[in-house]
Amino acid sequence: MHKPTKYLDKGITLAASAAWNVFQAFNQFNPSKAFTPKWADKPMQKSYQKTKPTLGWPRETDSLCPVCVREARQRIIDGEQDVNTLLTEKVGEIKAQIIERDGKILMVKDCPLHGHFEDILSIDPEFLRHIEANFPGRDMPAHNDERLHNHGSSTVKHGRGAILTIDLTNRCNMMCDPCFMDANQVGFVHELSWEDIKTLLDNAVSIKPRRQMSVQFSGGEPTISPYFLDAVAYARKLGFNSVQAATNGIEFAKSLEFSKRAYEAGLRYVYLQFDGIGNANNQHRKVGNLFDVKIKAIENCHAAGIEIILVTTLVNGVNNEQVGPIIEFAINNPGKIAFISFQPVSFTGRDEEVTEERRLRQRYTLSHMAYDVKRQTGMTEPRRDWFPLSLMAAFSDLADLAHGPDAQWGQVTCSCHPSCGVGTAVMVNKATGEFAPVPQFLNVPGLCEDLKKITDSGRGKFLTNVQTALALLRNYDPLKAPKSLTLLDILKKFDKSLGLTGKVYGVGVERRKDPWNFLFIAGMWFQDLWTYDFRRTEMCIIPYATQEGEISFCAYNTGIGWRNIIEKMHMTATLTKWYEEHGRHAIYAGGKSVPLTDNEHSLVLNEEHLNRPAQMESDPTVAHTRTQEKMMANDELRNREMMKLYRQHVLKEQPTELVQIGPAISKKKPAEQVEQEHELVGSGD
Repeated sequence: MHKPTKYLDKGITLAASAAWNVFQAFNQFNPSKAFTPKWADKPMQKSYQKTKPTLGWPRETDSLCPVCVREARQRIIDGEQDVNTLLTEKVGEIKAQIIERDGKILMVKDCPLHGHFEDILSIDPEFLRHIEANFPGRDMPAHNDERLHNHGSSTVKHGRGAILTIDLTNRCNMMCDPCFMDANQVGFVHELSWEDIKTLLDNAVSIKPRRQMSVQFSGGEPTISPYFLDAVAYARKLGFNSVQAATNGIEFAKSLEFSKRAYEAGLRYVYLQFDGIGNANNQHRKVGNLFDVKIKAIENCHAAGIEIILVTTLVNGVNNEQVGPIIEFAINNPGKIAFISFQPVSFTGRDEEVTEERRLRQRYTLSHMAYDVKRQTGMTEPRRDWFPLSLMAAFSDLADLAHGPDAQWGQVTCSCHPSCGVGTAVMVNKATGEFAPVPQFLNVPGLCEDLKKITDSGRGKFLTNVQTALALLRNYDPLKAPKSLTLLDILKKFDKSLGLTGKVYGVGVERRKDPWNFLFIAGMWFQDLWTYDFRRTEMCIIPYATQEGEISFCAYNTGIGWRNIIEKMHMTATLTKWYEEHGRHAIYAGGKSVPLTDNEHSLVLNEEHLNRPAQMESDPTVAHTRTQEKMMANDELRNREMMKLYRQHVLKEQPTELVQIGPAISKKKPAEQVEQEHELVGSGD
């Protein structure tokens, strides 16, 4: 039974729809021309002016040979090939076909030197078709940016992106599989000086379009850089209002005082590595008390005023069964968790040498994630409730219009390729725990289409805000919304997110007074050498700022592997030299625990999830990580060598020679052939 006010709300939404139609009749006459804002040198785009890459299937795209790329990268690192060939030649590039086969979407490609490669892009063609159908188009072309965007086929060609990543150091206090940067194992230290950090941030605001990007300090582990807090403060000084740290949380967990200092410096979010609920489901990171560390980091950051984004690398068969428990954890703690970012595994960095068997067994796509959310939580419908992250461009374009031509910064825009990321949202009442998926009560595609019409009409701020309110109301169904959610709540929530009216909702602790939490659940799938698509690279929204310019996330961490090349080019010191001058930093690995002052916290935890055993299969013949693969390969080699010695010294067998008549040279049989023959005929005299 619905509250009477819900029926009143329903009447208001119907009236809003009628008023909307009146406005649209007016908007058809003399729409305003697009203005050129101060943050760009090109006019804002109308929705119909946006371009799109070729979508659908079958289609052809530009990709990479996984073997050619690694070989070329190594030649460049070894000084045998000029790095400038990456700017002038298509190094390692081959064509790839995106096809549908056996109810899946695949990327298949053939290298004339190294043969056939294929991998899964989606386990449900209809899910991917739905995602692509809701793609609104690319951001405006990047312009006046040649100084920072000049990386050959890997060049970012559209927009400025959403998050600028800066790796402060390649040092880390953990040793994880997988790891994008192979931290602690490359034999040298690459760590930015204070001058480097300032230069990269200054460069970021020097080109246009100058969007209000989030700046994310990463690594390695950014908090072990001596300039971490200074870097946060300088980014805020330049005008970046959303400064993040991609962190394992160890330093935040060890010290509330450190968390407070980070907040005072201007840190708004921690992008917290979070693989599952309970220490057992974090054991693959090889830290004895890692879940305790995560909980303490959340507690300290929240107390300090820092918002928390949970970041989970999902590996099939390792921790994908943690999708549901993590979402439940966030819903049960709505005042402390603002965002979940699930990241299906990318086999790169430390995991680039993955075997084909393990890669196909552990492959996990955005479609896997959407169906795991449905299966494990009972929430959301994969083909209804998930949308490309780029759909958010409809909201950011509207906000850019409302803020007008005099705005110094553009809005954050997530205009990435539809294969890069998807998202949905859950509205959660912090006090009552009541929740519902937003697409259940809000027609998201309809709302975005309405917002495009508002943006295209180009009316002033007042009329833009009025139309936005009408669009929101007419696409809202109060009878399907949480019982305690009111029309005023939904209007305030969107204004708080977009800043349309200019009302200030505070920061940190002050901003949390809102009784409702928009829990955003995103999936961001980074490319690896088997799924690489240059149409995604050129639209990247999370570029890396480096000493050689701003480079697409995937081109930096995989692809041709700019990270390996640039870090070697700008190496700070060899590991031995660094340790001589600075000493060794603490590394928590091999089951070592992080020392914490206490384990006290106020978070709500599910005992069943806490006590759930690790998902990783117990079969000792199955490798889950590169380290395990190496150990198993070494064990196999060692067993073979022991068998050879046994046969030679105990059974007194002699190697058999095969003599060929003719000009060919006599040669010994391979050990494998000798072993096979003995198995067939015995070891007689």
